[in-house]
Amino acid sequence: MSGNHATPHHVLGVLDKAVAEYRLFALNAQPGIPDRDGVVLETPFVGPGMRGRKMLRYFPSRLSLVPHLLQQSLPPDIVLIHTSTPVDGCVSLGTEVNILPAAIEATRARGGLVIAQLNPRMPYTHGDGVLPCDEVDYAIEVDEPLTSPTPRAIGEVSHAIAERVAALVPAGATLQMGIGAVPDAVLAALTGRQGLAVWSEMFSDGVLGLDRAGALDPDTPITASFVFGSPELYSWVDRNPRVRLLRTEKTNDPGLIARRQRLVSINSALQVDLYAQANASRVHGVIYSGFGGQTDFVVGALHSPGGRAIVALPSWHPKADVSTVVPRLTGPVTSFQHSYLVSEQGTATIWGHDAGEQAQQIIDHVAHPRVRDELAEAGRGLGFPLRPPA
Repeated sequence: MSGNHATPHHVLGVLDKAVAEYRLFALNAQPGIPDRDGVVLETPFVGPGMRGRKMLRYFPSRLSLVPHLLQQSLPPDIVLIHTSTPVDGCVSLGTEVNILPAAIEATRARGGLVIAQLNPRMPYTHGDGVLPCDEVDYAIEVDEPLTSPTPRAIGEVSHAIAERVAALVPAGATLQMGIGAVPDAVLAALTGRQGLAVWSEMFSDGVLGLDRAGALDPDTPITASFVFGSPELYSWVDRNPRVRLLRTEKTNDPGLIARRQRLVSINSALQVDLYAQANASRVHGVIYSGFGGQTDFVVGALHSPGGRAIVALPSWHPKADVSTVVPRLTGPVTSFQHSYLVSEQGTATIWGHDAGEQAQQIIDHVAHPRVRDELAEAGRGLGFPLRPPA
């Protein structure tokens, strides 16, 4: 079904009452999906609606490869979509194109069903999400507002990180932003620029802010695979010819990403280590989210002419009261070989430095002062020729 903030709740409720047992596949599912015996949840990117559920099957996968997963290993019998109302014989997948075109093709190939929730509040977006009405088997009309993420104030730490990241964004850059407070803060710090472009897996209200500030190149399409944000954002993308929502195989293809000039990938992480590896998917060994598009865009950005792959995170986790910089990750690695690691403490230049200097910069410029001596001692135990912390 449509994921993120495009969940077709009404149609899903009809199916849930009619079918005793089924497997439900969605990306970044939000609260409100069925939670009962007989429903197995499947995803390569865990959202709050699935996080911590005992009936969860997590499928590790780069987002660019999820369409292949649906075509090869997990072909669907039914696809539930949340669409606009018909326009000239077509509906639009609206805010959530993503993996849905591939899912629809996969279910069509095996004689399955496509069931739509037609909603006049769903924006009509241009790109790969325009679907002829003939491709829809059944539809239910539902007039209800789309959900939006809870607005987050930009705190002092996020603001400091954003200022450091913004200083690494060259003139005329093409931006990719992940999900979270830090990427949102970076966009707010870039409103004084001009000539920026967007090629991203997703975007939210920060891009609307860039557009209103005149920071975006008006002649370059704003390209993504899905969007979510405020009602104001949904109104802005509706029939906006500058916004193109494409299928995941295009937006997240590292080869296509690499063709963009000065592609700057800005993502966050839960932890980084002295090997400059990032963990953005697990907490204490338990799946929290997943790869998402981070791996796709890190690789694409490194191959982009003038591109940069940036991972930004606070140096300290206030709730857990622990450092986010550790000697060595104990769980799976989400991404590695970045251009820069950034925290509110400073910026570590990773690309072009040997492993020892990378570790030194991470300790001196990214880690919290409270743990620098401890990290240096652990790093020497790992074989890094480290100086005393700066």
